[in-house]
Amino acid sequence: MTPFGERIRALRRERGILQRDMAKALGVSPAYLSALEHGHRGAVSWATVQKIIGFFNVIWDEAEELQRLAGQSDPRVTVDTSGLSPKATELANVLAERIADLPEAKIDQMMDLIVASPEEPRR
Repeated sequence: MTPFGERIRALRRERGILQRDMAKALGVSPAYLSALEHGHRGAVSWATVQKIIGFFNVIWDEAEELQRLAGQSDPRVTVDTSGLSPKATELANVLAERIADLPEAKIDQMMDLIVASPEEPRR
């Protein structure tokens, strides 16, 4: 599951909306919506994200959060390390090999190290 798929599922369930009803309202198949929620689809298009934001009638911070999550939820990410240091290439390869075995606590630590600045913790 991707962060975007997880959030969509949570919003849908909080509002008591069936997947098939949401899919119909968005003009997509229930199979597509299920695959999106489970992280079996690639990056979500801007137009689809806008439809979802409109469907849930979210604004401001919540809409921005959905857009951010959509941008960081491609389950088939590719890391191009050409032109970077050998260490960067090694890091990308080690992460690709071992990410499935990392516990959530370790992933959180790594995200905090990479993403968050000391003044602004990661959400």
